[in-house]
Amino acid sequence: MIPLPMIDAFKLAEPMHGLAASRLEARARLRFKVAQAIAQGRMLFHFQPVVRAANPRFPAFFEMLARLQLPDGQLLAAGAFVPVVEESELGRALDRAALRAGLRALAAAPRLRVSVNVSPLSMGDEAWLGMLAAATRRGGGVCERLILEVTETAALRDPEQTRDFIEHVRRSGCAFALDDFGAGATGFRHFRDFRFDFVKIDGSFCRGVHAQRDAQVLVECLVGIARHFEMGTVAERIEDEADAIWLREQGIDCFQGWLYGRPEAEPILPPLREASAQCVERAEIAETARRVG
Repeated sequence: MIPLPMIDAFKLAEPMHGLAASRLEARARLRFKVAQAIAQGRMLFHFQPVVRAANPRFPAFFEMLARLQLPDGQLLAAGAFVPVVEESELGRALDRAALRAGLRALAAAPRLRVSVNVSPLSMGDEAWLGMLAAATRRGGGVCERLILEVTETAALRDPEQTRDFIEHVRRSGCAFALDDFGAGATGFRHFRDFRFDFVKIDGSFCRGVHAQRDAQVLVECLVGIARHFEMGTVAERIEDEADAIWLREQGIDCFQGWLYGRPEAEPILPPLREASAQCVERAEIAETARRVG
């Protein structure tokens, strides 16, 4: 797959006559483009595999990543626009669109597991919660195959709300992942209280870890904490086989990164025969992290 060209969102938002827009104006134009994309059905979601470290050919689940499709067909990655809208009502609309797309994908593919990102403000969003409740009532095991990702920083913004949200939504059968583990400042008390099903170790620690002793010490510490609390582990941003080898030796459960798959418009599942052959390994994943695999 040919990588998408990198697009500077703020240059994209400048006026056509070429005069430099102020940062505030650029953000306003970008918010408008997001609102327009949501209204016109141009907010897409791609799927990146999270694979079992012991057998990278077999995906444990897929993370859904937002992509804004511009009128000319180019795609804007989530990192370019999510920080601009996440604190506004547009952020709630984006989270609803992601949950809607995730539930639709799960309903269409009984073997699929997906993770969807959720921001703190959506934890109290009645429309978002109502959508999940409706999916729970419909049954079919859809919610049991849904994983909700919360960033470490977001989880700590309002620990009481995060804990209440997790307790409430877990009744639907969903699993929870702590994203960017290590990048924030989760206190051990909160970490124990949240009881995530697994943690995703921030890619800044994993990239190049095989050759960086400082990063190795930090990863060993994070893996030890997760193992103590019986949480599965996912190493993010894996692009080098040497990093994967070192992380596998530390007992990491899953990998996510370009080495094992880029985000694609559709999730690519292994053939049913191959998937059936991996039943034992899937049972091992479930033993390590109850709902990862």
